[in-house]
Amino acid sequence: MARIAGVDIPRNKHVSIALTYIYGIGRTTACKICEAAGVEPAKIVQDLTPEEVAAIREDIQTNRKVEGALRAEVNMNIKRLMDIGCYRGQRHRRGLPVRGQRTRTNARTRKGPGKRFARR
Repeated sequence: MARIAGVDIPRNKHVSIALTYIYGIGRTTACKICEAAGVEPAKIVQDLTPEEVAAIREDIQTNRKVEGALRAEVNMNIKRLMDIGCYRGQRHRRGLPVRGQRTRTNARTRKGPGKRFARR
């Protein structure tokens, strides 16, 4: 199992799919990484040579912000919004949807389980 950016990527998947297991890398970015490292995206991870793994690891370390650094940046951005008191920051603070979704119905993911009320 190849370990890249502190994540064990699955051995039996194509490289372009396996790289998406790293936080901050999607399908498009994974294909760009493969191209930059000179690795065929359809190649299976267990068939990679150590040089190819090193090339992928090097490209990710030098050109991408992933995992812990990316999570910290996202959290700092949300904290900044809350500190300045803008509308989006207030929505984050209250645990409500941030991007204009309706809250009269739905929004259970952000608001939590439904509130029960007593029937007469």
